[in-house]
Amino acid sequence: MAGQSILWRRLDRPGHESGRLVGRQSAWQLSGTAVFAHTRRPCRLDYVVVCDAGWRTVSGRVSGWIGGETVEVSVDSARQWRLNGRACPAVAGCIDLDLGFSPSTNLLPIRRLGLAVGQGAEVRAAWLGFPELTLEPLYRRIDVATYRYESAGGRFVTELEVDASGFVTRYPNFWQVEAGS
Repeated sequence: MAGQSILWRRLDRPGHESGRLVGRQSAWQLSGTAVFAHTRRPCRLDYVVVCDAGWRTVSGRVSGWIGGETVEVSVDSARQWRLNGRACPAVAGCIDLDLGFSPSTNLLPIRRLGLAVGQGAEVRAAWLGFPELTLEPLYRRIDVATYRYESAGGRFVTELEVDASGFVTRYPNFWQVEAGS
């Protein structure tokens, strides 16, 4: 099956990301690469997330570097998470990987939840910040193409605009789409 691809430009610092979503038999694969600056250090992070037909993460991997530091995140089919080779029991069982450096993984719970306008749902996710993993963003569908996204216990709130496939097209102050197919 032909995939959908997208290119984002960072708004808060130098950087770009390209992502691709492909349906494969009864699964979905989301992959991409982000290049950006983090605390004045060049970064490159590649990711692949495989989901079942119900948009639940089956496996995932993030690999790359932030300055001189290697970053490696993985999740297996038992939803056991590892960061740089170390187990992360605090996020064991989380269905979603929320990449703090990317708007791409917002697509996964948006597709899985299928929220009607006005509905909301809490999502237990492993959030990859720098360098820790934390939990629990909240999504509420405002209209056909807009979701309210909350994390960090409500300390971070924004409205995400999405296209028909669920890709974020506008993430205020952080990301803007430059191209898509």
